[in-house]
Amino acid sequence: MYSNFKEQAIEYVKQAVQEDNAGNYAKAFPLYMNALEYFRTHLKYEKNPKIKEAITQKFTEYLRRAEEIRAVLDEGGSGPGPAANGDAAVAARPKTKGKDGGGGEGEDGEQAKLRAGLNSAIVREKPNVKWNDVAGLESAKQALQEAVILPVKFPQFFVGKRRPWRAFLLYGPPGTGKSYLAKAVATEADSTFFSISSSDLVSKWMGESEKLVSNLFQMARDSAPSIIFVDEIDSLCGQRGEGNESEASRRIKTELLVQMQGVGHNDDKVLVLAATNTPYALDQAIRRRFDKRIYIPLPDVKARQHMFKVHLGDTPHNLTESDFEHLARKTEGFSGSDISVCVKDVLFEPVRKTQDAMFFVKTPSDTWIPCGPKQPGAVQTTMQDLAAEGLASKITPPPISKTDFDKVLARQRPTVSKGDLGVHERFTKEFGEEG
Repeated sequence: MYSNFKEQAIEYVKQAVQEDNAGNYAKAFPLYMNALEYFRTHLKYEKNPKIKEAITQKFTEYLRRAEEIRAVLDEGGSGPGPAANGDAAVAARPKTKGKDGGGGEGEDGEQAKLRAGLNSAIVREKPNVKWNDVAGLESAKQALQEAVILPVKFPQFFVGKRRPWRAFLLYGPPGTGKSYLAKAVATEADSTFFSISSSDLVSKWMGESEKLVSNLFQMARDSAPSIIFVDEIDSLCGQRGEGNESEASRRIKTELLVQMQGVGHNDDKVLVLAATNTPYALDQAIRRRFDKRIYIPLPDVKARQHMFKVHLGDTPHNLTESDFEHLARKTEGFSGSDISVCVKDVLFEPVRKTQDAMFFVKTPSDTWIPCGPKQPGAVQTTMQDLAAEGLASKITPPPISKTDFDKVLARQRPTVSKGDLGVHERFTKEFGEEG
């Protein structure tokens, strides 16, 4: 039955070579990748060593050709010319061999493909989140700066036994800014930033997940200084020995443990940063691997006040400093995410007022804003009527006011319960520290 995989692979290769020789590289690349996937599946079932060796050699050749084409497509060039013998795929002969000096090309090809898959996890464009954009969390920011900024900018600080932190665990209720803090690290750090989720490391093929973990750490070491950020790490590293744990899940955890603090690995310039909402669900060995376990709590009054200002930005409003203080006090128990949603709702209040208004007044700057019926110069009309008269571009919503916030806060509730907070506070007393 598995011979169907080989036949399908050969069919894709024929089409890929045809497009390649014709210079249609954008069409040839996906065809090569489909062929490689079928060859790879066939290799898992093939028992004949000679056939396996022959397919492995072809796999490596096609993989190298596909990588050449992808590199050219990324650069926007026209691509390498077709091979002289008409077989473009065979033109790229393997340049390296395996450790045994012989038929190790398949292993190199497989490793190259694994690394190519992990390339998408590298954050190449900085998220543009500065340290100042993160409200509060001074202790967490200071610890991260010690681990990320200082070793790169001031390597002379780390002499003798002084070494930068190697692993951080950020934990706390949902919406408190753990991932946002990681974005700030990605922006501010002059390091290679790998943003990893469980989908990047979990594979349906036996043994491939461990190889992905191993390759991830090796790529991080090769491009050091680097940061590996694993969001929702509890999905990968739950308690071992539980009845619902699969063998594949156990192997991923074991490989992570080995890579994070394994013998023979020099990880001085590799920082592992992880975030979770359920720290108590982590395996104790994984928990021990994190030098710093920092609690990211709900924002305090000053942090909430700062958040309201940041989320409002340069949107027109007439709120005073005392209004912002009032809002901060009124939103006790709100997470950063709750405040973000609240402000997003408030931003639409002036638009809703404009849509529902029955009276408008013309301003000295030749724009129309909604008003009350008793205001001098008020004209009884609607937004639709003004738009019908060709004045749509002249209609301006009023600035945001404190009453808009009061209206939205009257219907909004915090998303984090006191029970959730109690669990995190107990974990902090046992294993963590305040952020």
